[in-house]
Amino acid sequence: MKNSAPYIIAGILVLGIIALIATGSNKKNSKQLDERITLRKKDKIPYGTYVAFENLQQLFPKASISTSRSEPGYWDSLSNYDAGQAFIAVTDRFNPYENEMKRLISFAEKGNDVFVSARYLSSTADKELGCSSSAYDLSMIEMDQLEDNMNLTLSNPPFDTPSKYTYPGRGFYSYFTHVDTSTTDVLGYDKVGRPVFIHLRAGKGNFYVHLEPLAFSNYFLLYKNNISYYEKAMSVIDPAVTKVVWDEYYLNKRAEGDPDQKKKGWMSVLMSMQNANGKKPFKAAFWLLILLLLLYVLMEMRRKQRYIPVVTKPKNDSLDFIKTIGRLYYDKGDHKNLCRKMGAYFLEHVRGKYKLPTGSLNDEFVKTLQYKSGADEHIIRGIISFIKYADDAPAVTADELADFHKQLELFYKIA
Repeated sequence: MKNSAPYIIAGILVLGIIALIATGSNKKNSKQLDERITLRKKDKIPYGTYVAFENLQQLFPKASISTSRSEPGYWDSLSNYDAGQAFIAVTDRFNPYENEMKRLISFAEKGNDVFVSARYLSSTADKELGCSSSAYDLSMIEMDQLEDNMNLTLSNPPFDTPSKYTYPGRGFYSYFTHVDTSTTDVLGYDKVGRPVFIHLRAGKGNFYVHLEPLAFSNYFLLYKNNISYYEKAMSVIDPAVTKVVWDEYYLNKRAEGDPDQKKKGWMSVLMSMQNANGKKPFKAAFWLLILLLLLYVLMEMRRKQRYIPVVTKPKNDSLDFIKTIGRLYYDKGDHKNLCRKMGAYFLEHVRGKYKLPTGSLNDEFVKTLQYKSGADEHIIRGIISFIKYADDAPAVTADELADFHKQLELFYKIA
């Protein structure tokens, strides 16, 4: 009887879950509007961005369209050194770290376009862009409290006419409270005339910020002739770009300290289910089951537990030596010398492990190393390019050293 107790408890738990699922399936018979705001390119629900993503190829017929979930500067499809590229992010929260924001600005300065549409901009983004924004926090506002009948206007110039667009769906109603008119052009306004769409020059490129991402949702674009809003808004990007990346990194990046941004799993849904009296019977039964299993395990451990000796992990003195030498070069500020030694160690690693000559670092060497190591070709090309760059450059900055170290770490983990 004692040995069968866990199986009986597990069987009761499975039957309870099946009963709850069967009860929930009866509620699905009555169809309702799916008001989840996902802003994801694969979602065809009203507040997904399937239509916006699928129409990119028509707007940029000469460009390759791809999706990226990597942080800025470490894209698979975009180059940090070339021009004629576009980065598009439609997200709820645009909360880059300082180094991410600097990489995006540097990317734009090379002659590229950065287009961000988000209802929330972090203080870091506001500071780097020289503006101030105001955003409603969805963790404090329920969906049924959001206003309907969103209205947007594109200004003239640069657009032909000051066109107005509206739809009966939800809106975030974020806006810019301050912009530097000497460096910023206002391209669009909300229904009360507050700026929501701005343009900033960045070197040879452009940085566009839009504070109403629901204007790129399926619901808004498919309502009457609102697709022209999307076409005009995207027309600010150079139509001759050769690469366009639709970013999902900031959709997946959760705000630190924001518990309401966590995804809800099936367990959290079951734990929050209530009966007619407003109580949560599944939650109480679940914790009772955990308590019974804990008591059962503790009773068994009292007789079967044995002393397990602690084994001290051997100390790696050579690794400590390498770290000490690395810190010595880094603290000295001789980043170029350190990069050259890191590059020499990498080439020695290639010669020793893959038996490849490193006298000529050409395309044939890159392809052969990619075949033998299994690492991505763009990682290997980035390492080789930086090794050549470090030999000729007068100096290497700390950020460039950090980027080079990150590329080497990615190679060593894969290869």
